[in-house]
Amino acid sequence: MSVTIKTPEEVENMRIAGRLAGEVLDYIEPFVKPGITTEELDRLCHDYMVKVQGCIPAPLNYAPPGYAPYPKSICASVNHQVCHGVPNDRPLKKGDIVNLDITTIKDGWHGDTSRMFVTGGTTAGSILANRLIRITHECLWLGINAVRPGASLGDIGAAIQRHAETNGFSVVREFCGHGIGRKFHEEPQVLHYGRRGDGIRLEPGMVFTIEPMINAGKAAVSELPDGWTIVTKDRSLSAQWEHTVCVTASGVEVLTLSAGAPPNPFK
Repeated sequence: MSVTIKTPEEVENMRIAGRLAGEVLDYIEPFVKPGITTEELDRLCHDYMVKVQGCIPAPLNYAPPGYAPYPKSICASVNHQVCHGVPNDRPLKKGDIVNLDITTIKDGWHGDTSRMFVTGGTTAGSILANRLIRITHECLWLGINAVRPGASLGDIGAAIQRHAETNGFSVVREFCGHGIGRKFHEEPQVLHYGRRGDGIRLEPGMVFTIEPMINAGKAAVSELPDGWTIVTKDRSLSAQWEHTVCVTASGVEVLTLSAGAPPNPFK
């Protein structure tokens, strides 16, 4: 496994791209209301990234081996959709939960983050939906809080898995966080389950995403015929939060924080 160590100058470039990705989520939040379609949210985000921020939406036409080009500028995963949901013309209903996943490219560098929303606000969501979203956000930050020089990748996954399963939820195994930089997906793969001490040791300058996908039911998933959208097999709700992080000499820096990002719940 070859993990690219970023220089301070490269981290600064990624800091800019990451902040811009977070600001797209800040911008779009007021539009996540009953009646809007994820296709409209995609258009709004696309125009904001391209016309306001001067960014390139990384998902648009992204085509890893074995996949047709992704047709939209963001991923929008609703209710039982786990990840990579393709925006469409179905209006969102009050109480729907939706993950919006944003990846910007700015001056050749990627920033990748996602956030959960409840259509109509948290009071519109069910008790289960709100609890799932909260626990998944806590899982994200427990993973982030495990990042420091000398820690292992397994420490991140173990912290996430323990919290999810202790609260009666399950961790999706098929998808994981990833290294990121000039490329959308780099080494290492960052699993959201595992054992403390397993995997490579973290070093300053490593940059990767942590993006746990947590299901209210069983962990099993399947792919829809569009070739991209992943759903829970049992149609239970799923939630995901994501940040891009950098290992620093003293711990961790979250590169995708923005003014509207929910804070670390453990501080």
